[in-house]
Amino acid sequence: MKIVIGCDHAGYAIKGAVKDHLIAKGHEVVDVGTNSADSCHYPVYAKAACKKILDGECELGILICGTGIGMSIAANKHNGIRAACCSDTFSARLTREHNDANILCFGERVVGAGLALELVDAFINAEYMNSGNHVTRVAMLSEIEKEN
Repeated sequence: MKIVIGCDHAGYAIKGAVKDHLIAKGHEVVDVGTNSADSCHYPVYAKAACKKILDGECELGILICGTGIGMSIAANKHNGIRAACCSDTFSARLTREHNDANILCFGERVVGAGLALELVDAFINAEYMNSGNHVTRVAMLSEIEKEN
């Protein structure tokens, strides 16, 4: 799978471990930055990652900031993106299965490296159920995007 990864300065320390983990699992990783711990603005990296998914270059994305909240807000401003901020593996799995989420967000200041890798695995290994009420609800989300 081809996965885009991005972070701001508050997620930089953990991004390398996540990237290495994905590569070790056989995934291709597109890194949109940042590439240092110098202060920067998370919307820049959320936008770059979303573009990779919306253009079809990447299937899924991982965005990391201090809490994961800023990245998820920025990512969800893009039509066609369903980003979820998760700090537990149950939510990371179910957001793929039920909501067809295409970006996982989390905070380096909230989760440690071990849990971060577990979140990534839960998200990447899950598949959208594409049945019943899940399809109806995801379609409803798409309608809201079109209206706004």
